[in-house]
Amino acid sequence: MDRRNTITPAPAAGALEEEAYQLIRRALIDGDFTPDSKLSIRVVCGALSLSPMPVRAALRRLVNERALDAKPSGTAVVPRMTRREFSDLTAMRLQLEPLALTLAAPHLKPAQFERFDAFVLQHETARLESDPKGVRQADTGFLFELYRSSGSALLLSFIESLWLRRSPMFWEARWALLGSSVGRAPHRHKEITDALRHGETAMAQDFLIDEIRNTGEFLLEAMRFREATD
Repeated sequence: MDRRNTITPAPAAGALEEEAYQLIRRALIDGDFTPDSKLSIRVVCGALSLSPMPVRAALRRLVNERALDAKPSGTAVVPRMTRREFSDLTAMRLQLEPLALTLAAPHLKPAQFERFDAFVLQHETARLESDPKGVRQADTGFLFELYRSSGSALLLSFIESLWLRRSPMFWEARWALLGSSVGRAPHRHKEITDALRHGETAMAQDFLIDEIRNTGEFLLEAMRFREATD
């Protein structure tokens, strides 16, 4: 059969919608947007090189999941949390993320510890260079490398859902985080790695809890929140 004249079928509409959904979702988790950012169909289409129909469906899906808000005009907007919502999100992170660490600990391999070390070095370098994007990438890369090792797709999906709301707020506060003292918003990834390497799971869990709690308290003071309407 002459493959030179074979026409590659276009992806199905459902596959294009899923691709658009995953790309937008990943961008939110990675912190590519700040609260109040408008995600118009035209802008998203240009950024993702996709046609309007799958992008529109993907944005609608994220609105239904409360990852985005919808304006009366139909434009999707990255939501700004209230102070209470952020406190609730931090409380949920304090339950789910240490659980993921505990489940992951028995399954960690030497290659993963090498990646942890690389993320720690990347974070330290980026912080010294006042590079918030590098800090964000190292932070996200380290934690999700760890959480994926839990082997629980359901738990990982819950954590990702929280990060859909967490990451835009953290990205907006990036300069406050970079300028904060170690005592106010500590970064404990090296301590977490060392504890896990020595089989001290409970200690690693305590370091993670300390990081999440103290950073949350710091950002409650540093960030701008939406006023509660009820």
